[in-house]
Amino acid sequence: MLLPIYIYGHPILRKVSEDITADYEGLGKLIDDMFQTMYESDGVGLAAPQIGKNIRLFVIDGSAFSDIDPACKGFKKAFINAHILERSGDDVSFNEGCLSIPGIHEDVVRKDRIKITYRDENWVEHTEVFEGTQARIVQHEYDHLDGVMFTDHLAPLKKSLLKRKLNHISAGKFNIDYRFVLPK
Repeated sequence: MLLPIYIYGHPILRKVSEDITADYEGLGKLIDDMFQTMYESDGVGLAAPQIGKNIRLFVIDGSAFSDIDPACKGFKKAFINAHILERSGDDVSFNEGCLSIPGIHEDVVRKDRIKITYRDENWVEHTEVFEGTQARIVQHEYDHLDGVMFTDHLAPLKKSLLKRKLNHISAGKFNIDYRFVLPK
């Protein structure tokens, strides 16, 4: 089932998400629906707050970046109760966008290596290190779990220049082909 994407300015996008238990009702279907929604919206990741759920869950499929980073081929995962343990390596700038902020793409600086603990859809616990584009995708989606948007990483001047565009997005002045929920 396709789920609506919550748009910039909605309060759910600024909440810190909560861990869930293995008996979270409908978890498997929710993960499937999130993947379907992500694909239909042309995203490479989708976090639960973006569909109105205040839980620590996101899905990713980095295959779209396999031409610039071969490690992204087949990089499809669900992350449940994710917690980044360490960020390290070089600061790398990369142009990012977000399904919750349609039409805006900006260069964001992030560390190129992370260590993260999470559970997969079978409730198996993992502690893994991701680098390069994989680390970037994970960090972008992980930020949503902490109420952080990619625009929060921008310099104050850049944020100021985007303020009008962001206000327009919050007011529904954009054109997208997927279902959405505007801020109240």
